[in-house]
Amino acid sequence: MSDGADDLELVYDLGARAVSFDLHEELYAKEAVYGAAYLFVDRAYVFLTRPSDGHVRVRLRSRGAATEDQLVALAGEFANELLNQMVRRQVSEATSQIREYTLARAFFGNDGRASIDALLAELDAEDLDDDPLEIEVPWERSGQGSVGG
Repeated sequence: MSDGADDLELVYDLGARAVSFDLHEELYAKEAVYGAAYLFVDRAYVFLTRPSDGHVRVRLRSRGAATEDQLVALAGEFANELLNQMVRRQVSEATSQIREYTLARAFFGNDGRASIDALLAELDAEDLDDDPLEIEVPWERSGQGSVGG
């Protein structure tokens, strides 16, 4: 009698320097698949195909020689990153209103405008005539700007 644990494993196909597996779009959003694939482009050649409606086939081909264990580990790491991308997407959706509110407050709130006005007033009040390091002296007037000078 099966306890269902075998059903939870990633089913993959091994080939020469490559591992491939199918994903159901009902379980994994397309954006999450793209996000995980993007993070793997420096470690493997990534190929995405659509073998049938509602399915995406991911094929990871190693950039060099790889053992069977390394290919299995690569597939497992991709599956973990896929879950990470799904969680990131869910958190992003759940917190979108908070982010929008915070950005609106930062850009359009009265507190932000008052602090900008205070900074501008502080700059206007500074004495910019005092330049002991002669930073404001143009290059040409310093005698160093001429060729052969």
